[in-house]
Amino acid sequence: MGYVQEARENHVKKKVEEALRSKMKQKALKECDRYTSKYAECAAGKTLSIVWQCRKQAKELNNCLHQYTNDAVLEEMKREYMLQQDGKEAARI
Repeated sequence: MGYVQEARENHVKKKVEEALRSKMKQKALKECDRYTSKYAECAAGKTLSIVWQCRKQAKELNNCLHQYTNDAVLEEMKREYMLQQDGKEAARI
């Protein structure tokens, strides 16, 4: 499949893409909750020292979040959305 063909198939409106991004972020936060908690625990009561004292926890959290919030995940969500829309159109006919 060519690049142009793939781009057309995964093209969604801006509002839909924003909604999909929001859904993706919510899922990522849910899946990475334990890392979020570890980071929050480390950060409690600190200000500027968070940068170096919580570096390990921040890295773990970012690595986890990146698994669920990257371009490949977004493209897959778009593909699924487009398939759902095609299914709805076929059901109407």
